[in-house]
Amino acid sequence: MHALVTTVGIANTVFFVVLAALALRRWRRRRATAAGWLASAFLAIALISTFGRLVPQHPHGFGEYLAQRFDIELLVLFPYLLYRFATEFVRPGRRLQIAVASLTVGLSVWTFALPHLPASGEAWPGYFVAYVVFFFIHWAGLSVVVSTRLWRAGSRLPSVAANRMRMLSFAAAALTIALLSVVFAGNQSSVPALLSQVFALVAIAAFVLGTEPPQIVRVYWREPEQLRLQEAMRDLVTLATTRAEIAARVAAPASALVGARGLAIYGTDGELLAEHGTTGDGEGIQIEQAGVRFVAWTSPYAPFFGEDELRTLEVVAALTATALDRVRLFEYEHESRIALERANEVMTNFVALAAHELRTPVTTVHGFVQTLNHLGDRLGEDQKAELRIALEQQTLRMASLVEQLLDLSRLDADAIDVRPELLDLPARLRDVVAIAAGARADEVEIEVPEPTRVVVDPEILDHIVSNLVTNALRYGRSPVRVIASAANGNLRVAVEDSGPGVASEIEATLFDRFTRAGVARDRVAGTGLGLAIARAYALAHRGDLRYERADPNGARFVVELPSV
Repeated sequence: MHALVTTVGIANTVFFVVLAALALRRWRRRRATAAGWLASAFLAIALISTFGRLVPQHPHGFGEYLAQRFDIELLVLFPYLLYRFATEFVRPGRRLQIAVASLTVGLSVWTFALPHLPASGEAWPGYFVAYVVFFFIHWAGLSVVVSTRLWRAGSRLPSVAANRMRMLSFAAAALTIALLSVVFAGNQSSVPALLSQVFALVAIAAFVLGTEPPQIVRVYWREPEQLRLQEAMRDLVTLATTRAEIAARVAAPASALVGARGLAIYGTDGELLAEHGTTGDGEGIQIEQAGVRFVAWTSPYAPFFGEDELRTLEVVAALTATALDRVRLFEYEHESRIALERANEVMTNFVALAAHELRTPVTTVHGFVQTLNHLGDRLGEDQKAELRIALEQQTLRMASLVEQLLDLSRLDADAIDVRPELLDLPARLRDVVAIAAGARADEVEIEVPEPTRVVVDPEILDHIVSNLVTNALRYGRSPVRVIASAANGNLRVAVEDSGPGVASEIEATLFDRFTRAGVARDRVAGTGLGLAIARAYALAHRGDLRYERADPNGARFVVELPSV
């Protein structure tokens, strides 16, 4: 039995040294405070296992006495150093920290103040019994705090981090049991002595798994999150077609990968693409790859226990950036194709419109010209004059139609440039009405407060108002009223007549191309394009044009344009 206990004890010493080396390497690599506390704790237990074997049980002289007390002091410090590691992530209250530190300092002073340590088989004096009881209360109390904190915090983390924290929690408890077993061991050949060494060996294995778990163990622990992440990354290639959809598919598994309570994904332009869970609470961990930024609001334990997962999240961010770039190229190609199709449609519609609308005046002009050429010598002067007037009217109609068709083609192709200028609104409306109404300008009343200045595109305003005034005089009855006002950054111009109003059967299609009322179609010449063009100009200016019934009768057209 003695040989077995000795063999296991020597193995434990070797493993404690290896554990201390692993913790020191981790601290040198990260230089984090938590890693420093953990390395200090493992270094203390390694020194106890190695140099503590060289300390005599019955010291002679000051040097041996000091070495013995220093060995015990390391036992006192180990649980405190482990406690400082566990509380580095979420610190307890200041009073509790001061209390624990004071108890540790008091026990340390008591250790060096002990006058005598009883030998094996020697009766324990009362002061030594009190010291041992206080020592185990201190050790067990701090170990319980460490185990409880790490175990509870691990329940809210992903698999790898949770298992690592639970291993450390279990190791702290196992080492406490090992230390308690030493008290009941009696001698090195007893079963309690063997159990103490076995518990210490189990604790070392758990400490190793919690500090530096082998890669194969990490892969096994990470399998649930890895499967979800693989499915999400596969969907990026096969299913996601928009930037928002890509980000939405990645957000949940990426958040689960690092155990974040919330995760947000931002695009290259800083636009929020997707978010999952509770975001914006405090400062999150930021990972940026190729312009795509992940912000994860994780547990404070995550950077220490989930460093591999955070590196994996960097890879996920890079793959997401690639997928977003692919979608951006797809969207660009799609928009280019839509633009080409629209340009082709615009061209086709323009040709069809031109052919359809120009056929009648061209045929009329052609007929008049043939009559003049072939029958001119048979016609009287009055008849020739009548033909020339008709020719002039038809050519004017063609010129107006061509101008309208050109306006439509530019509006369809989004080729209208909006250039706002500061205008004196009353003066501008008087000029527009004078040109549009011509000899009938006295039939138009203008109501606009003086002075009123607006910032709008003058050409667009002229196009719309002149069209509405012309329509009111052509299809309605005088008087025609032009009422304008500017407020809250918007210009509102209403043109209303005193006629019968728009026929109810065409109200729904009033702004469609070639829409004209039946009576007006027979009575007045026109193309049915004016209102469609006027509304298109209003929309190009980020405004709108709508129809309302006037009170008590008549038609009212209201145009609203932003004045900036």
